[in-house]
Amino acid sequence: MHGRPDADRFRVRGFVEEGTTTTPFDMTVRNRASRYHLVMDAINNAKRLPRGAGDLMAWCERKLAEHQAYVVEHLEDLPEVRDWAMKD
Repeated sequence: MHGRPDADRFRVRGFVEEGTTTTPFDMTVRNRASRYHLVMDAINNAKRLPRGAGDLMAWCERKLAEHQAYVVEHLEDLPEVRDWAMKD
């Protein structure tokens, strides 16, 4: 990003090794790169918050808590994540 205008608008995500074996989606959660984290990051860095941003942030936080409880109990991703498919 060196030399690019407004470089502070970019966010770089990396891999955090925690020495564990877990589910594919849980790895994105542990690395704070899941779909929920990306939405929360966009809200946190928005210059103007759209209506409902607070509700969306709370929903993402609830989904992350739901994920955490589910993956610990079932040792697999939530069905809505595991079975997700792009529709035609």
